[in-house]
Amino acid sequence: MNPSVEALLADIPALVPYARQATLLRPKAGRPTAPESHVGGPLLWPVDEEWPVCQGPHLVEVREKLSDEDREAWQRTDRAMRDRRAGRPNAPYEVTHEEADLQARIMDGANALDMITWERIRRVPVPAVPGVPLIGVLQLRAQDVPALEWPEGTDVLQVLWCPRDHADLPGQSYYYGPAVEVRHRSAALVGTLLEPSVPSEAVAGYVPQPCLLDPIQVTDLPDQDELPEDLFDQAEAWAEDRDTEYHRVLSCREGWKAGGWPSWHLTDLVPVDCPACGTRTRLFLTVDSGHDPDLYVGRYGELRVFTCPADAAHPIRLNIQ
Repeated sequence: MNPSVEALLADIPALVPYARQATLLRPKAGRPTAPESHVGGPLLWPVDEEWPVCQGPHLVEVREKLSDEDREAWQRTDRAMRDRRAGRPNAPYEVTHEEADLQARIMDGANALDMITWERIRRVPVPAVPGVPLIGVLQLRAQDVPALEWPEGTDVLQVLWCPRDHADLPGQSYYYGPAVEVRHRSAALVGTLLEPSVPSEAVAGYVPQPCLLDPIQVTDLPDQDELPEDLFDQAEAWAEDRDTEYHRVLSCREGWKAGGWPSWHLTDLVPVDCPACGTRTRLFLTVDSGHDPDLYVGRYGELRVFTCPADAAHPIRLNIQ
């Protein structure tokens, strides 16, 4: 059994101010009903409330056929690179400045080249009219997630997203993925349930498989990025002395999670500030790839939702690691 965060905090009390409560949601395949906390199942949504839609812009694939001249020029460059590498199987491919300029001209800013059909591939933002219905990703009941703060009069949290790709959402730079909405409501005020609209097109990895939750409450700690260096060194040495790892075992806990600390395992720390007031946001929710929900975000990564601690009504921020 791994040593506990509580034991670590008892031995290194300087870490106590950094401790945050979190709920590990632990989704498991099942058949959830509307009143339950769950992933990918029916939501408590009143019949007199319109189902939300996203009007984009969504990223749509556009293909452009290369001219015969550009295709032949690309193939010549390809052959030249292979010839220079001949006899050196572990050597990198070398591209001259002239060849790089030629390839850049042929690509003309496109995202990829299909070398079977010889088509440039672009991802172009296109508005969706009349709109793409959002899909329910997650529903949480307050009694299952004490790690979160709840607006007065609410006891249900719902997370929906548009199951199409978006880039650079309003107030959200350097983001590529689904557009997310977070709603709070009171279960007691929901009578007859609305049958949600179903999108005609969706990115397969953005459509969750229905899952029940088995939530547990944990204490989470930050990793190296958000601790003083000497304090992180103490925590890491404490974990090593007990044959465990500080990262992801005692800090930045993995998986579907409400609250806690984010991991910056693909990048250095990227402070996520509130677009409305500039306050440093806090991790609200982590959506993980794979496992029973069978979702895939980023490069099989984590989509994290951040909220403003100064005002929960301020816009959410999104980040994928």
